[in-house]
This record gives sequence, structure tokens and C-alpha cells, in this order.
Amino acid sequence: MTILMWIIAASFLGGALSVLTASVFAYAAKPHWVGHLVSYAIGALLGAAFLEILPHALETGNAHTITATVLAGIMGFFVLEKLVLWRHCHHESCEAHTPDHGHQHAPVNDHGRSGMMILVGDTFHNFVDGILIAAAFLADVQLGIITALAIITHEIPQEVGDFLILLHSGYSKARALAYNLLSSGATLVGGVLAYYALHSMQNMIPVFLALAAASMIYVAVADLIPGLHKRVGLAATLEQAGLIAAGIATIWVSELLVGKYA
Repeated sequence: MTILMWIIAASFLGGALSVLTASVFAYAAKPHWVGHLVSYAIGALLGAAFLEILPHALETGNAHTITATVLAGIMGFFVLEKLVLWRHCHHESCEAHTPDHGHQHAPVNDHGRSGMMILVGDTFHNFVDGILIAAAFLADVQLGIITALAIITHEIPQEVGDFLILLHSGYSKARALAYNLLSSGATLVGGVLAYYALHSMQNMIPVFLALAAASMIYVAVADLIPGLHKRVGLAATLEQAGLIAAGIATIWVSELLVGKYA
């Protein structure tokens, strides 16, 4: 089996297996759970951005460039969200910015924009994963296998969060799975391109990671957290804080496990 075939197989499995495993959990979630589990998704997004993606970007890139890219990415996602709103609204009184946390199958007030931006950011992240898989296999086949397994492990909790956000944005379970699988295809694209142009691709890894982190931070802070403030009771607040902490903890524990066994 050639190195290129190893890269293709590992990139495909690394992307698809993490999505399919995450979807098993998300499919089991009852429709009325989704609004509550958005808090968990917020924690998973913030944990992935601050505990996993940005540290990796800062290890290999210039800190000034990384932080500037995150800032530019947040601004870019703000403009992208406005464009989506303008597409659906033609006057200032439009209520498209008001999310519905209660019902998965209710009319989609945010027109799926949170889900769309998560998919954009996840595609950048998956693309980088493919580059990392290719770099590992080009160094050593065994290292490549370990790297692919590590990527599957740390992607699962984040993909669960992404899936829940797509459901929260009004996507059906079938569409959420289809779009997540399509986004996971970026892992294969990144792996194959890196095989042929590894040096130039490695130079861009910090930028791609910074953009992925920017999308996660923006969606969590700008789109999802404001919706949590609609429930102001003490019990609701404690539940939300606990689920956010659980999402962060899941990412943290998966990072510890990957670091221990990789």
C-alpha cells in the first residue's frame, strides 16, 4: 500500500468516522433536548477553540499573525451573517435574528446562519486535519496511523457540538448528517493536496486554524450565548453553566487522552 493510499484511507476515515460517531449521539437526542444541549455545544466550541485549535496555531505560527487572523475572521463572519440576514430581510424590523430555542421543527428564525458558519469553520479545521495526517504518514506510516486515530478521537466531541448546532438552526437530522459528511471531505482534500505540496501547505496551517477558531468563537458568543439569556431563572442558569462546563471538560479530557496515548 503506497503512502498516498494510506493518506487517502486515513483522511477519509478520519473525517467520516468522527462525524458518524458523533451523529449516533446526536440522533439519540430527543427534539426537546436540543435547545438545552445548545449549552453543551457552546462549551464544546469554546473548548475546541481555546484549548485545542489556538494553542496548536500558536505553536507553529506567529502570535501576532494568529491573533490578527482571528480578529479578521470574526469580522468576516459578522459580515457573512449580515449578508445572510439581508438575503432574507428587506427592512429593519425583520425578526430573523431571534432564535427559537424551544422547538427543533419550529420555523427557523435564524435561517440556519449559525449552522452555515459552523460548517465553514469546520471545513477549514478538517482541511488542516488532512494536512496533519499527510505530514505524519510522509514521516512514518505508524505515526500516520496514530495521528489519524488521535484526530478521530478529538474530533468526536466537537462534531457532536456541531451537529447539535445544525439541529438548533433548523436543519433536519438527515441534512445535518449530510452537510457534516460533506464538510468532512475537506480532510481528504487537505491530505491529498499536502502530499503533493506539503511545504507550502504547512506554512498555511496556522492561518487555517485561526480561521476555524474564529468561526467557533463567533458562533458561540454572537449567536448562541445571547439566546441563553432568554431563560433567566436560577435553575436555568445553573443548568446552562453546567452544560457549558461539560462541553469544555469533554474537549479538555479528549486532549489529555490524545496527548497521553499519541
